[in-house]
Amino acid sequence: MRLHLTTTPNIEPIPTDCMPKMVGVLHKWLGKDNDEHGNISLYSFSALHGAKLSGKNIACRNGAKFFISFYDIDKAKTIIRSVLDSPEMFAGLTVTDLTIEEDKDLSDREIFYFASPILVKSSGDNSQSKEYTFEDSKANEIMTETLKTKMRLAGLPQDDDLEVKFDVSYANKKHTIIWYKGISMRVNKCPVIIKGSALTKSFAWNVGIGNSTGIGLGAIY
Repeated sequence: MRLHLTTTPNIEPIPTDCMPKMVGVLHKWLGKDNDEHGNISLYSFSALHGAKLSGKNIACRNGAKFFISFYDIDKAKTIIRSVLDSPEMFAGLTVTDLTIEEDKDLSDREIFYFASPILVKSSGDNSQSKEYTFEDSKANEIMTETLKTKMRLAGLPQDDDLEVKFDVSYANKKHTIIWYKGISMRVNKCPVIIKGSALTKSFAWNVGIGNSTGIGLGAIY
């Protein structure tokens, strides 16, 4: 289930590295005792669309739009109730509208676009892990295996046809460095091609692609 949210304009500066603030809002809406802390995330959320650079910060002068997607419908319902009770986010952003988009038939689709940058990294702690870009075919293997792991965690059947890869034909593809709580990450701004069953594609549409979807990376549409 996907929730589309619209906000008021900000009234205070928003830092360019506002991902921790977005994560904080999400966990506020899930509840302080939610079980998502430290677990593999079966959800994703997009970047703030409508945000523009304003000096060293960003601004949403006409408000912002973003979405949150959950495989677990009950958690999506928790978000809906919490937003109605407490629509305030940060820097003056307040949710003014929330619409629900049910899961849809994606069997005829293969290309999915990034709604937030995609992080691909090997397993291991921060000192041992390696980040990959669309220029390395290893990235495709890791994205595929990461999605398979999430499907097993969700109790979904194995999809022997599953394959995830970057669409390197995309003319404006690029990789860049972003920061999260003082840690740099090389991320990809490139669509992905997902081959597999309709169930697999719908699952990916909700949980995102690659690593760290729980902090706002890898959301797709």
